[in-house]
Amino acid sequence: MNTRVVTAHIPGELAEQVDQLAARLERPRGWIVKQALTSWVALETKRHQLTLEGMADVDAGRVVDHASVAAWATGLDKPV
Repeated sequence: MNTRVVTAHIPGELAEQVDQLAARLERPRGWIVKQALTSWVALETKRHQLTLEGMADVDAGRVVDHASVAAWATGLDKPV
């Protein structure tokens, strides 16, 4: 696997939290950072995909008008 070194300046408190996690999990600091970045990239990729899908729905006219949503929301606090 091809790897690269990435350097980032992070707040001291966050660095301390990473160090504490590394110690608790008995893993190297780099492993913690790699796991965190992998999760964040996956989340942002999914968020971007969902945004594009939502924009395509709007372009296709698949929307719910404001009055309908407001009426639905108003009914949420009423007993069933």
